[in-house]
Amino acid sequence: MRDNPVYDALRKVTGRLDELGIAHAVVGGMALAAHGYVRGTNDVDILVNADGLRATHDALDGLGYVPPFKGSKQLKDVENDVRIEFLVTGNFPGDGKAKPVAFPEPSLVAEKIDGVRYIALPTLVELKLASGMTGSGRRKDLADVQELIRAINLPRQYTQQLNPYVRETFETLWDELQSPPPPFET
Repeated sequence: MRDNPVYDALRKVTGRLDELGIAHAVVGGMALAAHGYVRGTNDVDILVNADGLRATHDALDGLGYVPPFKGSKQLKDVENDVRIEFLVTGNFPGDGKAKPVAFPEPSLVAEKIDGVRYIALPTLVELKLASGMTGSGRRKDLADVQELIRAINLPRQYTQQLNPYVRETFETLWDELQSPPPPFET
């Protein structure tokens, strides 16, 4: 994972955000990997607040980063040819509609792993579940949680660390892993 353009882009952009004093937390596929479930990803997802997003664009636009189109909140790392996607505090995962789980203030949920600020595991799981439960075409988020449960052996009682809104879905995914797969018929 550490020897590819996506990881290089992650280290570069988070280093710049640290230098600028912008509160942030890496989310998405790179956060899954930091917490123990490695899967392929082709972008870097970063949680910031609205002020942090403005400050990021003010400081980085044109300095090795370009927005894909005028007014976009996303950036592209030109050197690594990697998309940097920003998720903003207060917005909602999945379908974008109001729900009990929203993108939190990054300074409250970031933890350093190998020198990079990643979103804490319980918050990552909550956001992935809320996204998969409500977003059309976001079933991958549910699969990510299930694979994370398997990869790091999260116990069923881990649900107690999660927002009540997502607990039943976590338990269902956990329970599915305990059942043997149905026999394969040809």
